Amino acid sequence: MRMLLRIVGVLVVLSLIAGAYFAWSLNHVAALPTGPVTSVAAAKILLEPIPDGPNAAQLRQGQYLARLGDCLSCHLRADGEPFAGGLGLNTPFGVIYSSNISSDPEHGIGHWTPDQFYRAMHDGIGAQGQHLYPAFPYPWFRNLSREDDDALLAYLKTTPPVAYQPPGNQLFFPMNVRASVALWNVISLPPQTGAQTPQGATPEWSRGEAIVLGPGHCSQCHTPRNPFGADTRGKAFQGGLLDNFVSPDLTGNERTGLGRWSVDDITEYLRTGRNARAAAGGPMGDVVTYSTSMMTDEDRHAIAIYLKSLPASADVDSTAADTASIKRGAAVFSDACTACHLENAIGQPTLFPPLGNNAVAQQTDPTGVLHIILAGVRVGPSPTRPSPLTMPSFAWKLTDQQIADVSTYIRNSWGNRASPVAVEDVAKLRSKLQLDEPRLTDNSGDH
Repeated sequence: MRMLLRIVGVLVVLSLIAGAYFAWSLNHVAALPTGPVTSVAAAKILLEPIPDGPNAAQLRQGQYLARLGDCLSCHLRADGEPFAGGLGLNTPFGVIYSSNISSDPEHGIGHWTPDQFYRAMHDGIGAQGQHLYPAFPYPWFRNLSREDDDALLAYLKTTPPVAYQPPGNQLFFPMNVRASVALWNVISLPPQTGAQTPQGATPEWSRGEAIVLGPGHCSQCHTPRNPFGADTRGKAFQGGLLDNFVSPDLTGNERTGLGRWSVDDITEYLRTGRNARAAAGGPMGDVVTYSTSMMTDEDRHAIAIYLKSLPASADVDSTAADTASIKRGAAVFSDACTACHLENAIGQPTLFPPLGNNAVAQQTDPTGVLHIILAGVRVGPSPTRPSPLTMPSFAWKLTDQQIADVSTYIRNSWGNRASPVAVEDVAKLRSKLQLDEPRLTDNSGDH
């Protein structure tokens, strides 16, 4: 009994250390020096026709699940082969490299059994019995059925084998010890979604819920993390920070969320990566390219119906901006931004998004806006919109003070309301993005 208490005590201490480190490292995550990954050509593998055969229906189901699950966004590195992995994922605990899930028997999952795959998808346990890190979204994939898992594995085993071994993870103690994930599972692994449907729910709403809470794993990005790297309870879909990008609020909040968006706005955004209100860049651009643009119209509509049912997050009070900063920011905006967004910030819908009543601009955390201004951003291409429109980086042109001023101006003009941006926050993010010295950036499409 004493030995058991000692073990529990050690685990608790390690958890506290991990939590403290997570809190500290949220402000110390550096950018990975990777090149652009998004590629319409790579996505074609998910649209290749499955020929008729004995298990054609299962393979087609598996291929569609690979689209719903956005598998390529993570399991494709720059200039790499589809499903071969090797993409570095920045986390507050260090870098995790995505695994090879091609059909290669040695480096991929070609020799995996359906039981091994099911255990990985539902319990986060690999073929060798090792704990998988929850950067692999098994907390959401566990809501898929056994039939779905078998179909996905069957499809992945038909993909071209790639003899590639991704780099080893670069994690800090104690997360570099895989056994620590067992404790994470006990504390943080959410229960599987139940089969009970809320009263009055339509089949379309239920389908949207199943995608969002299952293969779509939307809350992995759009929900804030707690000190253990799990969803913060009571804050579902209220926005999160991912690799120096902000994944915005998806609730019905009219200022920071989807409150002003219609169902059609959402479905168009998921289909093309752009609509009259916004454009999908950064990690969401990849989601559009490798997932939502290849869903059926019915599933995109179901997702929109479900998202529009989410209750609005509480509005957050904002600090009034300094008049001098607003004036300086207006001058910078007029000089650097109006060519595309126009002087009144109405933009050019579906090309350059309007900035008035803009949810991304009004997020409590300004990191998303600052990242776009500093590093630029590229809109994710899709089958219907194959040209990846870009916004260039302004890190070489604007000082930290100018970026703080213009961000504050944007966040408090044309109906927007948000706290001012501190020059120290700009400097901190510039350093994380390795933009202290002028250079061509990865996401802006200017190299």
